[in-house]
Amino acid sequence: MTTESVGPGTVRPGGRTARVRSAVLRAAGDALAEHGLAGLDLADVARRAEVGRTTVYRRWGTPANLVADLLMDMAEQSLPRTETGTLLGDLRANARLVQRTLADPRQGALFRAVIAAATCDAQAAAALRRFYDVRVSEWEPCARQAVERGELPEGTDTREVIRAVSAPLYYRLLTTGEPLDEATADRAAAAAVAAARAGVFSSA
Repeated sequence: MTTESVGPGTVRPGGRTARVRSAVLRAAGDALAEHGLAGLDLADVARRAEVGRTTVYRRWGTPANLVADLLMDMAEQSLPRTETGTLLGDLRANARLVQRTLADPRQGALFRAVIAAATCDAQAAAALRRFYDVRVSEWEPCARQAVERGELPEGTDTREVIRAVSAPLYYRLLTTGEPLDEATADRAAAAAVAAARAGVFSSA
C-alpha cells in the first residue's frame, strides 16, 4: 500500500511523531470502544492522548480518517500466521487468535464499534475492508499450502477458506452474544476444514 492510497495521519515516520501517533490511536480506540463512531470526537481524543488539538486536527482531520488509520495500525500490529504443518492446526491457530481478540473486553467493543460504523460510513467501510484484506492475505498461504500438500482440492478458493474460519466467531460477537471460548474457535476451524475438503470453496 502506498502513502498516496491512504488518508491523513497514516504516514508512519519515527521518533516523536510515531509516539504521538501511537498515543492518539490508543486514545481513539478507547473512545470508540466506549462511545462508538458517533461519540468519537477529535478534541476528546487529543485530551486523552495528552497532545495538542491542532496536531490531531492537522494530521487526521476527521473521525473517519482516524478510524482508517487505527484499522491500518491494528492490521500491522496483529500477530503473524502460525504454520503447524497441517491445515487444521493452522486454521485452529487462526481461529483462536480471532477468538482471543474478540473475547477481550476492549477489543471486542472496539470491533463492534468499527463494524457498526462501517454500515453507515463509506470511509469506515473502506478502512474495514482494507483491514480484513491484510489479515486474510496474512493467513491465506496456510490454505494454499494445504492445496499444494494435497489436503484440499485443486481450485479451492483459499481466501474464502480463511474467511470461513472467523465468520462464526463474528456472528457470536455481533448477534447472539454467546461466549467466545476456545471450544467455539476450534469448532469453527474444524467446520472450515471439513467444508474445504468437501469442495465447498471450489472456485471451479
